[in-house]
Amino acid sequence: MKRTIFVFSSGELHRKQNTIYFENSANKKRYLPVENIQEIFIFGEVTINKKLLEYLSQKEIILHFYNYFGYYVGSFYPRFHYNSGFMILKQAQIYLNEEKRVNLAKKFVEGAILNILKVITYYKNRGKELEEEIKNIENLLEKGGECKNTYELMAIEGNVREYYYNCFDKIIDNEEFCFKKRSRRPPQNRLNALISFGNSLLYPTILAEIYKTHLDPRIGFLHATNFRKFSLNLDVAEIFKPIIVDRIIFTLLNKKMLSTKDFSQDLGGVYLKEKGQKLFVEEFDKRLRTTISDRGLGRNISYRSLIRRELYKIEKDLMGDKEYKPFVARW
Repeated sequence: MKRTIFVFSSGELHRKQNTIYFENSANKKRYLPVENIQEIFIFGEVTINKKLLEYLSQKEIILHFYNYFGYYVGSFYPRFHYNSGFMILKQAQIYLNEEKRVNLAKKFVEGAILNILKVITYYKNRGKELEEEIKNIENLLEKGGECKNTYELMAIEGNVREYYYNCFDKIIDNEEFCFKKRSRRPPQNRLNALISFGNSLLYPTILAEIYKTHLDPRIGFLHATNFRKFSLNLDVAEIFKPIIVDRIIFTLLNKKMLSTKDFSQDLGGVYLKEKGQKLFVEEFDKRLRTTISDRGLGRNISYRSLIRRELYKIEKDLMGDKEYKPFVARW
């Protein structure tokens, strides 16, 4: 499996013949095995040049950039290697057909809700009092199937997350990490800072996987295709947020791997410091490489491969080969 590189130090990223290396402010060089890299996340102040970008494009390596506070800024996305005019037309046809678009969007919401229920049930079975929230979310799951448009679907999904986020305080049980309510741009407390940071890792990760398919990331179905750069990765992320990002957050806090010292307050918001970002990134990378048993394939498959397979399933649905069914965790 190819590796993901995370760069937190400041310095310069260079190409040298058929390889690349990172040189930090102390002039120490670290050579990176290009053939084994699929993407690079840059958190530090890193200088790059056109020569490097041309080489990364040739090797189909994606760069993701983050600012000082750990917020996703954007990606260097090499030219669309597998881009397909046929698939773009299929995506557009489904998007412009209200009934077909809603039917596909329902699958993303269904997958998200079922995985949320898996997470809550996991902690209920370990003594957390979550029966009421589970019942309320199950009721909303049924109502989701009756939605006539994506606005109704998004409202259902929003109501589900309200009940779901009410579970966070019971699962974490730490007064220093109270949820209160969802807040973004900027997050208003530590728990919201963790959710935002985790999501900012997941979105570009899915974007990188879309790049390896014939799908166009600009055309989503649950999230409106508008002036935002990408929408499809947001759709797919709904399915994987509970079982990747949220489980990492619960692990980091319940195992006391993070403390209040790992956060800072600035510009009206709360942010994860570099040490905390590194811890989260380590767990995130570990989770993507973790394998689970897949009954359909008859072998183990990593979470990153699950994301890619989810995209292939969407492709097959768009082509009319096989109806898309979202991935639902079995643990």
